[in-house]
Amino acid sequence: MEITWYGHSCFRLAERNYATVVTDPYDEKAIGYDVLKLKADIVTVSHDAPGHSHIDAVKGVSHVIDGAGEFEIGGVFITGVSTDGTAGGKKRKDASSRNTIYVFDYDGITVAHLGDLQQVPTQSEIESLGTINVALIPVGGGGGLNAAKAAEVVSLIEPNIVIPMHYATPAVKVSLESLNKFIKEMGLSKPETQPSLKVTRSGLPEETRVVVLDYQKS
Repeated sequence: MEITWYGHSCFRLAERNYATVVTDPYDEKAIGYDVLKLKADIVTVSHDAPGHSHIDAVKGVSHVIDGAGEFEIGGVFITGVSTDGTAGGKKRKDASSRNTIYVFDYDGITVAHLGDLQQVPTQSEIESLGTINVALIPVGGGGGLNAAKAAEVVSLIEPNIVIPMHYATPAVKVSLESLNKFIKEMGLSKPETQPSLKVTRSGLPEETRVVVLDYQKS
C-alpha cells in the first residue's frame, strides 16, 4: 500500500483493489497548504475542526466516518477508538477536543491515524488498537501531542514505522512546533525525507523506524 501526506493531518492511503482513504482533510483558508484536490472512497474525521473535517475538499466519497466503531468498506477494515476521556484529570467538555483514532487494516497491514490526540492514551485504549505497523502521529503541539508525549506514545504502541504529522512547515498558518524537537526526542539525527511511503509486509523493519514525508500538492 502507499501512504501520501498532503500536509497537517491529511493522508491518502491507497492500495490496488481496495478502497482509498483520505484522513482529516483540511480547509486551506484556515490551515494553509494548497487547496486539496483529492478523490477517495472513504474520508475519516478525527474531530470537528477546520483543520481536520473539511469533507467537501474530497471528491467521490461514498463513506464518511467521524466517530468510534468498526467498519468494513471496500476490503478495508476500519476501527475507530474514541480518546475523549479525561485531560488533566478533568472530563473534556469541549466537543472540539474529542478525538477518534482510526486503525486501517489493509490485508494485514495496519495503519493507525492518531488524529489530534492530546494525551498519552490509557492502557485500555492502547490495547484496543491492536498491533500497529504504521503510526501517523501528531508531534507539534497546537492541540495535539507535543514532541515528548509523541515519543512516549511511540514507545507504548511500538509500531514498525512512525510517520510524524501536525507540525510546523513553511506552508502552515497555525502555530505549531518544529519537527526537530520530535526527532531529538527519538534520539535521531535529521532524517531524509521522501515523497510517499510504499509499505509491504515483507518490508516492515523489526526496529521502529521514523519516516518523514514531504507534503504533496494534490
